Amino acid sequence: MKYYLGLDAGGTKTYTLIADEQGVVVGKGRSGNGNHQVDYEEAKRNITESVEMALQEANLTRKDISFAYFGLAGADREADYRILRPLIGSLGFERYDLNCDTIIALRAGTTRPYGVVLICGTGTNSAGRSPEGITYQCGGFSYQYGDYGGGGELAVEAFRSVVRAWDGRERPTRLTELVLQELGYKSVQEMVDDYMDHDRIPPRHLVKLVFQAASEGDEVAGEILRFQGVELGKSARAVIKRLGMEQESFDVVMAGSVLARGQGDIIIDQIRQYVKETAPGASVVRLQVEPVVGALWLAMEAEGGGKLSPEAYDRLKGVSNLEDWFA
Repeated sequence: MKYYLGLDAGGTKTYTLIADEQGVVVGKGRSGNGNHQVDYEEAKRNITESVEMALQEANLTRKDISFAYFGLAGADREADYRILRPLIGSLGFERYDLNCDTIIALRAGTTRPYGVVLICGTGTNSAGRSPEGITYQCGGFSYQYGDYGGGGELAVEAFRSVVRAWDGRERPTRLTELVLQELGYKSVQEMVDDYMDHDRIPPRHLVKLVFQAASEGDEVAGEILRFQGVELGKSARAVIKRLGMEQESFDVVMAGSVLARGQGDIIIDQIRQYVKETAPGASVVRLQVEPVVGALWLAMEAEGGGKLSPEAYDRLKGVSNLEDWFA
């Protein structure tokens, strides 16, 4: 029996799955931040811990793994790979590969070996792979380098919209009541004073309030989500054009907590509009499978000469919420 390992290392969580050649999961591991750009030592420790946990549960050693594939947040430039290749190499696997986490999310979201992926979770990122195997990443380097949005920035947008409505620079918004209640303040003045006095940053979970307010018809919240959709649509357009895929049929996979779990269609409608105008044959789809499964499929395809067995595909495509597995 052959065994494969897939790992998805993100900015807050690192998941590892081990499966046999038929797609039966025999080991799983979970740890914290796996992004070396956040903290190298912490990322190395958490990646190692997640791998060890999965191997122990599977009762396997590194030599038992036919191929391992690592999807890593922060694997953006050659400078990153100079750091990450030794890190992953030190784990002791004989056959392995590593790539940005965008690529495993893309693989998890489509039956084709090519397409485009838009990630909007803690931050934003986008990437694509052409039918010829050429890849291109657009963004993923923060607001200063052209990005907009993700959970962190959308939470700030919610917070500042409340402040702007309070001081008269913006229309009244349902976000005021929701944010005050969520953060436990009686007034905007109290909230502003506390945040300024203690140099606080709005927590990312405020993003859920933007979706809630928008679903209730709040115009301010709706505009925040609409602008996020426009920015992601522009990223999709940029990737499609750079790879020359305007005439192709492919999937644009939406991944990350904001896109995969966010309610409502405001963001998605904007993305669809940009994609339709750029590549009429493309389809916009939500990621339904955990990205780490994409890493497993890539491991199987790498070892199997690009072929994935129907059994492995069918079994693993049902892995949609690893939090339930670890509950």
